[in-house]
Amino acid sequence: MKRIVVLSDMQIPYHDKRAVRNVLSFIRQTKPDAVASVGDDLDFPMISRWTRGMAGEYAGNMQKHVDAGRRFFASLRDVHAGPIDVMRSNHTDRPLQYLRLHAPGFLGYEELTYPAMLRFKDHGITYRERPWEIAPGWLLAHGDEGGQNRTPGGTALGLARRWGYSVICGHTHKLGLQHDHATLGGRIIKARYGFEVGNLMNMKEAGYLKAGAANWNQGFGLLDVDGKRVTPVPVLIHPNGTFDVDGKTYGV
Repeated sequence: MKRIVVLSDMQIPYHDKRAVRNVLSFIRQTKPDAVASVGDDLDFPMISRWTRGMAGEYAGNMQKHVDAGRRFFASLRDVHAGPIDVMRSNHTDRPLQYLRLHAPGFLGYEELTYPAMLRFKDHGITYRERPWEIAPGWLLAHGDEGGQNRTPGGTALGLARRWGYSVICGHTHKLGLQHDHATLGGRIIKARYGFEVGNLMNMKEAGYLKAGAANWNQGFGLLDVDGKRVTPVPVLIHPNGTFDVDGKTYGV
């Protein structure tokens, strides 16, 4: 049996430090075979279109945010010796988009790409620019590749129906699992899942939420792989930062 931990959107520096710390501790204790991130590891608010021409664009805190991201990935590598994959995402696309729109002369300069900023090569981290097969019959995507669905798991299921694979993704900040199965003569002829892995954000830091309200869930995902059989496991993080896996409680 192979276990893959799938990390959800953190949007550093708006991450929940306790939740992230507990997930890293879980990885250290349980030693999964692989770890993957659905993306949105950093937020990059200073180069968002929402702050263009406003005070946030001139805050001068890019290095501070990148350093926080580097510390996270260094910590992840400290607790996990196996493969680490990171998916592209709308927030981590922001450096490239900003260059394209406002400083195209810097395009092609590797040091300004997201993987170089975060020093992925130094930590042996693979950066994925397109959805990829993380397990037999399962694609990992960010979740912004298609239309959005308000029901947890619905966005991922929409991608699964389009692509013909089960899909695990983030982007929606929701934790949910849906399926699209069909049987004929008592035999399963189609089996697809849509799995959204929640988020690792501190909702109090999400200032763009009106009245602080959202239908989000903190959590992350597990894929247990036995040959070609894959079992998706949503892991809900409780308000006190703890979570339960295989009958054991983790976190403090």
